[in-house]
Amino acid sequence: MTMWQRTLGHAVGCTGVGVHSGATVRMVLRPAPADSGIIFRRTDLSGPGAIVPAHWSNVNDTRLNTSVVNGDGASVRTIEHLMAALVGSGIDNAFIDIDGPEVPVMDGSAAPFVFLFECAGIVSQPAVRRAIRIVKPVMVRDGDKIATLSPAANFAVGVEIEFAAPAIGRQQYLRAVSQPVFKAEISRARTFGFEQEVTAMRAAGLGRGGSLDNAVVVSADGERVLNREGLRYADEFVRHKVLDAIGDLALAGAPIIGRFHGVRTGHALNNRLLHALFEDPTAWRLVELDGEGPALFTADHSAAA
Repeated sequence: MTMWQRTLGHAVGCTGVGVHSGATVRMVLRPAPADSGIIFRRTDLSGPGAIVPAHWSNVNDTRLNTSVVNGDGASVRTIEHLMAALVGSGIDNAFIDIDGPEVPVMDGSAAPFVFLFECAGIVSQPAVRRAIRIVKPVMVRDGDKIATLSPAANFAVGVEIEFAAPAIGRQQYLRAVSQPVFKAEISRARTFGFEQEVTAMRAAGLGRGGSLDNAVVVSADGERVLNREGLRYADEFVRHKVLDAIGDLALAGAPIIGRFHGVRTGHALNNRLLHALFEDPTAWRLVELDGEGPALFTADHSAAA
């Protein structure tokens, strides 16, 4: 049975603050035709220069976020949580109207976006869904930071992190990621930071909208989580890194059939990995999804391939 592309059933919107800018942002997600991909439209700008495609080749900033820019210099930053929610919900095509340069952070996770998509409904389109099948390993490295893509039967993600802070320590997560897994195990994991970094971040023009309402904050001594409600998952820190990786890989332009593995990876290395992948045409191929292929983000997979 052929798998069809999917988009939103109808428009749905939200308002929030940008975690780095601190500015209030209004965003409306709308259905888009088949083969459109994910397209940001800056409603505070006019003309063709307001269109910013969500694509790996348009990434221009990876400092504590992933930002995309078009040829006219219009950008949209902090797109990774929204992109993760889109791919994790099986949405291929959408227009995202936004009246500023940063996606609202909401609660620091992808869960509010997943909820919005469920409210809007997700509908099939009369166009075959395609995926990027990894056919040979690709790796990038920066010191002790490593990111790889390798062949697998479905989409699987493995991430390892290690922090000196006792509240985090060493954590790892490995899972084949389906739509139910994404929603239950990954989507609610919030972005995190350290109390002592706040001043430096704001001096650099970052984190101005961050708070305990939209981030997990670790105390300066590294011993405690400052959020009164505590953690949503015992290993929420590594699960958020998984969420970030899924969002960064969503910029590939189609779902990936393969295994991602990251060791201390971040937005910059994740994007470098996509560059390395597409610079080697022997490492991947574009395939149409049918009943014999993996049901990416539509069926549960119990373990990583």
